[in-house]
Amino acid sequence: MSALSPWLADRADAVLVVVDVQERLASAMPHRDQVVARIVALVKAARILGMPILVTRQNPAGLGDTLPEVAEAMGEHSPIDKMEFCCREDSSFSDELAATWRGQVVLAGMETHICITQTALALVEDGYRVHVVADACCSRRDSDAGIAFDRLRFAGVAVTSTEALLYEALGVAGTDEFRAVLGLVKALDAAT
Repeated sequence: MSALSPWLADRADAVLVVVDVQERLASAMPHRDQVVARIVALVKAARILGMPILVTRQNPAGLGDTLPEVAEAMGEHSPIDKMEFCCREDSSFSDELAATWRGQVVLAGMETHICITQTALALVEDGYRVHVVADACCSRRDSDAGIAFDRLRFAGVAVTSTEALLYEALGVAGTDEFRAVLGLVKALDAAT
């Protein structure tokens, strides 16, 4: 846990969970490209910082595989296939999350008001410190995402941004990790 505040991202205690960033679902998202770019940056940064990463797929037979750009950023991985909207309700997910021995969960993915919200609220009840990366999450309708973020804040979830989370996880400048993550942030700035 961070010595500064339990509200700050702590790479030594955090696991990144990428929720349902799948082909058919992503095609319905109005902010697909911006959100996916941020998810890819989070995945790459998590790998640089040594944070475990879990990837879920909601009913892959219906919604398709994880987007290629996310899968490529992940490298070798085994997605967790689920039918439940709340990731925590899937026993494979719960087992893999517990096996990380991390107390902080960083959530990014689709859809904010369904799988992200249900998962975040359940994990808070389980005692996890949950961060939802707002600009790396989306819903088909912005109004649904906005309502979800309000609900999450009220429930004690830290709603944050990609850049804020990355700099909290880094903690200091001037390191090789900082320079690598700074490159990811600059690439996001150039793309938007």
